[in-house]
Amino acid sequence: MTPDQAFARWVRLSLIAFVVVFIYFLVADLWMPLTPQGRVMHSVVQVAPQVSGQVAEMHVRNNQHVEAGDLLFTLDQRPFQLAIEKAELALEAASVQNDQYDAGLANADAALAAAKAKEAQLARDDARMQRLKANGGVSRQQADQIAAEHEAAQANVRAAQAKVHQLSVQRGLTDEQNLRLRQARNDLAQAQLDLAYTEIRAEQDGTLSNLQVQAGTYARAGASLAALVGDRADVVADFREKSLAYVHPGDQAAVVFDAIPGEVFHASVGTIDAGTRQGQLLADGTLAAPTSTDRWVRDAQRERLHLDLREHRELLQRLPSGARATVQLLPASGPAAWLGELQIKAISLIHYIY
Repeated sequence: MTPDQAFARWVRLSLIAFVVVFIYFLVADLWMPLTPQGRVMHSVVQVAPQVSGQVAEMHVRNNQHVEAGDLLFTLDQRPFQLAIEKAELALEAASVQNDQYDAGLANADAALAAAKAKEAQLARDDARMQRLKANGGVSRQQADQIAAEHEAAQANVRAAQAKVHQLSVQRGLTDEQNLRLRQARNDLAQAQLDLAYTEIRAEQDGTLSNLQVQAGTYARAGASLAALVGDRADVVADFREKSLAYVHPGDQAAVVFDAIPGEVFHASVGTIDAGTRQGQLLADGTLAAPTSTDRWVRDAQRERLHLDLREHRELLQRLPSGARATVQLLPASGPAAWLGELQIKAISLIHYIY
């Protein structure tokens, strides 16, 4: 075989190999897609106090595992205890004022009863004087004087009734209706709640990470002091849209974690996200901003799916949030399933190198 013939043979073999690999890539991308864009995602809760104050005592250390409800750290409680005492004094003052209202209301009721009694007496005198005036028994001046006194007594009754009503409104019919008492009780409940907030507790089971606070640090309400990485984890993988054309929830999958090279973990497809951030329109009052690019072939859009690894919960708990993974989706049966298994095992071995 001449050198030209040998070269031509190698060219033909290279072209055939390229075509075979190209066809394999197209078929594999549809029927057994693979992506290195997988991650372990833990729920992360920011640990932040709901009240401001100086950290008085630490009860945990960085990267310590805690359970929901465990005490993490405590703020200086003295200002909040003083606030409770102040609220209690205000509640006591409101109760004392209510007693004063009760005494004033009793006095007003007595004054009203006296005014009514006097008005009743003058009403009888006025009626008698009007009869006598009609018979000529008394002068008109005397009758008019009694009538005027009766009208004044009626005005005194109305004034006494208004005073009773005013004190009743200020006092309230019951303690539950008394505005000042309700405000004082509300202030006391708020002060007690603020005191309870000085104990910062874990919201979920997890590991406390990036704890930078120390005793003596001034903590501001709402400002994060640490991150609580939850025990529950989710494995997500980003595939090209075309690769998910024949994928459905429940399909078999295989996962290789960068942190555990050489080992393949079987899983199943859980759910597929309904969209991406690029597909979300914000009602911010601005005009549309069409995407522009000078590339002939644009980047493929990726969609996210979630994997179910219920049999490996303890493993996922040990892996840090953000740990990388390679995900291989597997067809139900046939040669493609065997090729997919072979492909992911080869990748698991390659993870020993990089």
